[in-house]
Amino acid sequence: MTIALVHGVPETSAVWDLLVDELVALGHDEPLRLSPPGFGAPVPDGWAATVHDYEAWLVGELEAIGRPVDLVGHDWGGGHVLNVAMARPDLVRSWAADTVGVLDEDYEWEDLAQQWQTPGLGEEVIAAMTAQPAEERAAFLAAGGMHPVIAERIAPRIDETMGACILRLYRSAAQPVMAERGKSLEAAAARPGLAILPTEDRGVGTAEQTRRTAARAGAPVEVLAGLGHWWMTEDPRRAASLLSSFWSSVP
Repeated sequence: MTIALVHGVPETSAVWDLLVDELVALGHDEPLRLSPPGFGAPVPDGWAATVHDYEAWLVGELEAIGRPVDLVGHDWGGGHVLNVAMARPDLVRSWAADTVGVLDEDYEWEDLAQQWQTPGLGEEVIAAMTAQPAEERAAFLAAGGMHPVIAERIAPRIDETMGACILRLYRSAAQPVMAERGKSLEAAAARPGLAILPTEDRGVGTAEQTRRTAARAGAPVEVLAGLGHWWMTEDPRRAASLLSSFWSSVP
């Protein structure tokens, strides 16, 4: 089996470091890390950074691998994973995501996302973030629950290019875009899926929304009690065990 991990915003593939160590300790081959353009990876010329562009990018990455993978997505990486699971299930053996609730018809973007989606205000918020010293950005991420060591690895990579991609991506996903995409959730049931529900993550839909959308996608819900948005850095051993058990159940 081939494991592929896709991270989100504002992150780099370092967000997976602790989880990868635990997965390898359980006997898995080291996972592939697929970094979306602008988030620890170069941005192609003319890159528009829309929801559709990132879906097409991930399809291309998976086609290049050449065999179905066990695909795991976090934050916007989860959004990219779900879009591929709905559009090209032939590219995955299984999928797992912690953002299934975002595709619920009643989902409303969190406050920071709505700021990014607002012309003028979004530019001001991003400019303030990228102008901070890396140490302050790391402290902000750690205060939000990210493991401090991982925050220190990611913070220096948050730059103007990443900020521009954040604005374009979120604006391309303003409602009703995600609700419209969610209408295809049943297609994701073509491959075994898993909805990850950290109880302290307040930005990716309510528990009810996650359960509702997961049911439509034919995916069980695994609750990570007490963990937040960066669950894979908070308790990587528990996260690795959860994923490993899921993969073992896939025919």
